[in-house]
Amino acid sequence: MMQQYLRIKADHPQALLFYRMGDFYELFFEDAERAARLLGITLTQRGQSAGQPVTMAGVPVASAQTYLAKLLKAGETVAICEQIGDPATSKGPVERKVVRVTTPGTLSEEGLVPEKAQAWLACLHLAHAGQATLSWLDVSTGALFHTALSSSQHGQALTPALVLDEVSKIAPAELLISEDQVDGPIGQSIQESLPGLCLRALPSWHFDAKHGSQLLQDRLGVSHLAAFELTDQPSLLANLAALLGYAETSLGQSLHHLQGPKAVVSSQSVQLDHVARRTLELVAPLYADPSGATAAAQTLLSSIDGCACAAGSRRLRQWLLNPLRTNAPLLLRQQAINDLLESQSVEPVYQALRPMFDLGRLAGRIALLQAKPRDLISVANSLSALGPLLGSLDAPSNALIDQIRQTLADPSLQRTEQTIRQIIAEEPANQIRDGGVIREGFDAELDDLRAIQTQGSDQLLQLEQQERQATGIANLRVGFNAVHGYFIEVTAGQLDKVPDRYQRRQTLKNAERFITPELKAFEDKALSAQDRALAREKLLFDQLLLDLAPAVASLQTAAEALADLDALNSLARLALDHHWVLPSLTETTEIVIEDGRHPVLDLQVTQFTPNDTRLHAGHRLMLITGPNMGGKSTYMRQVALMVILARIGAPLPCRSARIGDIDRIFTRLGAADDLAGGRSTFMVEMTEAALILHTATPRSLVLMDEIGRGTSTVDGLALARAIASHLAQVNQSLCLFATHYFELTDLANSMSGIRNHHVTAVEHGHGIVFLHQLQEGPTSQSFGLQVAQLAGLPKDVIVHAQACQGQPPMPAAPADQLGLFNQASLDPSLQSVIDALRLVKPDELSARAALDLVYQWHHQLQGPSSPDPKTTP
Repeated sequence: MMQQYLRIKADHPQALLFYRMGDFYELFFEDAERAARLLGITLTQRGQSAGQPVTMAGVPVASAQTYLAKLLKAGETVAICEQIGDPATSKGPVERKVVRVTTPGTLSEEGLVPEKAQAWLACLHLAHAGQATLSWLDVSTGALFHTALSSSQHGQALTPALVLDEVSKIAPAELLISEDQVDGPIGQSIQESLPGLCLRALPSWHFDAKHGSQLLQDRLGVSHLAAFELTDQPSLLANLAALLGYAETSLGQSLHHLQGPKAVVSSQSVQLDHVARRTLELVAPLYADPSGATAAAQTLLSSIDGCACAAGSRRLRQWLLNPLRTNAPLLLRQQAINDLLESQSVEPVYQALRPMFDLGRLAGRIALLQAKPRDLISVANSLSALGPLLGSLDAPSNALIDQIRQTLADPSLQRTEQTIRQIIAEEPANQIRDGGVIREGFDAELDDLRAIQTQGSDQLLQLEQQERQATGIANLRVGFNAVHGYFIEVTAGQLDKVPDRYQRRQTLKNAERFITPELKAFEDKALSAQDRALAREKLLFDQLLLDLAPAVASLQTAAEALADLDALNSLARLALDHHWVLPSLTETTEIVIEDGRHPVLDLQVTQFTPNDTRLHAGHRLMLITGPNMGGKSTYMRQVALMVILARIGAPLPCRSARIGDIDRIFTRLGAADDLAGGRSTFMVEMTEAALILHTATPRSLVLMDEIGRGTSTVDGLALARAIASHLAQVNQSLCLFATHYFELTDLANSMSGIRNHHVTAVEHGHGIVFLHQLQEGPTSQSFGLQVAQLAGLPKDVIVHAQACQGQPPMPAAPADQLGLFNQASLDPSLQSVIDALRLVKPDELSARAALDLVYQWHHQLQGPSSPDPKTTP
């Protein structure tokens, strides 16, 4: 057995091998030690191999999924090795093989894959220096996407920052890359910036365009890929060959539920780099809860997510991470939301969606033959709920709603429900091995086997009565024992009445026991009825999964429609419950908001001070001053979040809004260092600012918060002024620029497009009251000491600071260090000495002449009032 184990383990050296032995998965040697440490299970030793004790640990098969989830969370890969041979007929060890390699990116089982997020499997392929392709697959639903990455200028190398932004936006659970690229600049950048990502290096021969083309044609059931615009994209086909090949190898089967590849074109979306997504807290909180709990209320997604189903929540997540620049699809979403509101369908649709299960993932399990009996009942229950849902959609009429209604009214969905209900019991066991899955009356053979188990006693009594009547033996008895099985017992005095068809089975002192062909047939049925019934149920269930395979595509289409409807209805509920309004979407670059409120805080606090925003061609940069805690950063985030919401078609928390075309959103907010990368807080700040200045366009929205604070006041002020000027004159982006350098407020007088604004606060007694109201003009006071007092600084420190505040600044000490970028002007007397020194020819001077020159220059540097050194006694 150990030889078999070692042979299988050699094929999966990096994975933990779950080796099936009866009702347990066993792990041996280093695998056992690692698993015991990660799972907290008992480590034992049994027997020897090559003279060494065999270290082992095991987990029950029935609860293996719980342990798998822990191992995958720890970043492990697990190979599942099952018994495929029959122990009754096997000579030597039962035949075993690995049927599944479980990795973070190939999850489809319930309990392993996250409910409201995708566990993407992504693949990056660098075609050449300036181009790359990125594809990503959701194994649980078969959804497949791809995008092309290229450098901004032809002929230049692809920057690691661009690739990192795209990879981090997808947030894959696992990323595949060629082994000859993993140690390159891009591979190293990904490993350093995303240390928690499972990065898998594949041999370069996995990236085969011809194989990718054939693989896609086979899985999609087409003879040509022209419909998917993939015929002239060898780099993308090579990428997909590696992605799909790896997924199918891990699953141990083909991806028959694969959906058509969808291209994601970056120019059609509002680009958000990883810094913007993190600082704006779109789907994940900026700071994790120290207790380990998820601070879901801190994100935009969790705040607006009122979906009835997990698929709707995942759709909202996709929309937030990919806001659209094109107005047409957004207007369709807005019209759908309006129709749901005007027809008063929001609550009826929500209630009708609540019974729905995750059809997309259930369809994936059917295609992968992983569905359990209760999964099929969940599918049937979801399909039966489509009737009430369609009834709630009678009133709304809009192109998007009509398309959803048409998809959900597909007659094939009803046929799928009927097929399932015809075969599967209403309340089946969760596992097919437990029996009770197939409906009674569907299969006569199965019904007979069940009858033997449940009605065996009645059949024996009936057989006994029949034999008594046939033989005339009144005391004939039918019985059973574990040694001889079923028998007919006749006492010694009645043996002359025994018919010839009775076969002697056992002789007793006063009786004989016989068996008949009828009783033998009953015995065969009874003794193996349970095993045969379970085998029959499994056969019928497996056949049902195969019969349902053609219905997977229609189930996936219905699942997509349900996700869209759920997400739209959730957005409509924001307007219904919180009086949010749909913005006007324009083609120009502008952000005009009246009485805007922060989308997250508006749903959490009872009172929020609204503020206006006006950014357009004539007013591109808002220079915002005011005290800390005054609300500058909150206001800036508020504007960015409202732009993102507008660009997914959602209503906004405001009186009215007009949002134009925004190509990118940049954020330079907060303070953080990068210790692992060797970058200080100021260096991180400058790196992010450099990216913005190099890439922001006139259609970009830029948030700059207190730039230049990480260095000296002189340098910080100079940098802040230069950056603000560059954004206003060169980039010409829409910009919110918050600063504590009041000296910058004069930029509004010297440059067009810049306007001063400030957040208000007033002193009350010995404290300060923040009004959080944005007004035009610069602030008149910083309130820094009042904020420090609120923070709890000791009173004597505050008093000392107040005393220092009234003192004139100390004169700066003379600096001996020369500047790096310019040279200070020299004193005229020093300059004349330097000029004279340049004219001197040292080789032609006598000692006396050289001494005279030294005295002369010394006299010049000392000034005219100094005595002549040559005449001093």
